Amino acid sequence: MRSFGGSEFLFILQAAQWTVGLSLIAFVGGATGGLIVALSRTCDSPLARLLAGGFIQIFQGTPLLLQLFLVFFGAPVLGFDINPWLAAGVALILNSSAFLGEIWRGCIQAIPGGQQEAAQALSLNYFARMRYVILPQAAKIALAPTVGYMVQIIKGTSLAAIIGFTEVTRAGQIINNATFQPLIVFSAVAAIYFVLCWPLSLLAAAMERRQVRAQAR
Repeated sequence: MRSFGGSEFLFILQAAQWTVGLSLIAFVGGATGGLIVALSRTCDSPLARLLAGGFIQIFQGTPLLLQLFLVFFGAPVLGFDINPWLAAGVALILNSSAFLGEIWRGCIQAIPGGQQEAAQALSLNYFARMRYVILPQAAKIALAPTVGYMVQIIKGTSLAAIIGFTEVTRAGQIINNATFQPLIVFSAVAAIYFVLCWPLSLLAAAMERRQVRAQAR
């Protein structure tokens, strides 16, 4: 058994790059999927709305940990070779798509109906209305909650430790097994998560206050 020291902390700190990398993959992929889900939820097609609604219910209604298990252990059953990195990325992208899609659906529907009517009066089709009229306005509303949700993505990556993905939490588990000093080890892990998440929380709060002031004018 060895004591927790600088080299052990450095090992955990280095694992933060994988936490950040996985978070970025989840956010970029989730943003792409979320936009598709949001547009499907607000389009004129009943089938698209039904499918998008079902997708949201499945991924919001089941734990992320279970989704990780299903992807990691289910893919080999279906004949796909998958590693912890890919499994974690796929599960987090699908989960983020559901939540971001619902956040952005609310922002799209928050735009006054008169904007939709004016765009229709100009004979714009659905995609043209979204691209040129609705989405630019909805993006301003969505900015603060989207940044706030990035905090949830970062914290959600900790669950990837359960399938062997070596991010901050998994690195902490490895060091704890070697040092048997869980209080010190996981305090360091918590501090790293705090440093990653706190600036985003402050940024989201500042954006929200600025948005409230702008609406009050």
